[in-house]
Amino acid sequence: MSSSTKSSSSSSTTSSTTISRPTLSPIPQHYIKCVAVGDGAVGKTCMLHTYTTSKFPWDYEPTVFDNYAVTVNIGKQAVTLGLFDTAGQEDWDKLRIMSYTATDVFIICFSVMEPSSFSNVEEKWIPEIKQYSQNIPFIIVGTQVDLRDNIISLKDLNRKRMKPVSKEEGEKMARKLGARAYIECSALLNYNVKQVFDTAIITYFQPYRPRKSRFKRLLCGWTKSNELSN
Repeated sequence: MSSSTKSSSSSSTTSSTTISRPTLSPIPQHYIKCVAVGDGAVGKTCMLHTYTTSKFPWDYEPTVFDNYAVTVNIGKQAVTLGLFDTAGQEDWDKLRIMSYTATDVFIICFSVMEPSSFSNVEEKWIPEIKQYSQNIPFIIVGTQVDLRDNIISLKDLNRKRMKPVSKEEGEKMARKLGARAYIECSALLNYNVKQVFDTAIITYFQPYRPRKSRFKRLLCGWTKSNELSN
């Protein structure tokens, strides 16, 4: 069973989704803090909302700060994800960095339809997270991939003499910057959204498990099971 809750100053949501997992004897619960960063309006909030509620937020409002709690069962191991949504605008720099304390995994987002947000991954977001949270693993996520086929969006980019960021460009940057993974997703289509957070879980455990422990064997089996089910 997987469940989620959202905490904010004005609203809360709760949802439940059944997830098949291998069985194993209980081992201690883990809490994983994941912080999503990236330019404003690149789809961070929509991605988090879609993951935690399985619904696209048509009534989207720009985020200042939100957090969600999602519990995922891997066998009999309960893994709780603390998901922190941040504002990308410069006006909120001081508030945003306060959320970086004790982060386990960063999720750096950019829109494949906003080349400037892609450039800012290297120029702004990597320097910022390394300044305040050194040696914390991160993954890079290209959002809004559904718009690559949107005629209006493509025409708008063409007028600016720009083009969408390709998957190859995203993968190349991820390798260059030392990201643990590069993933593309669409919150609108709920495409690869779950994979983003599955990858965050795997990223958390990999650095600290050099030997193939009992839990890592379970995690590998869970990963393969998810790949088959997606």
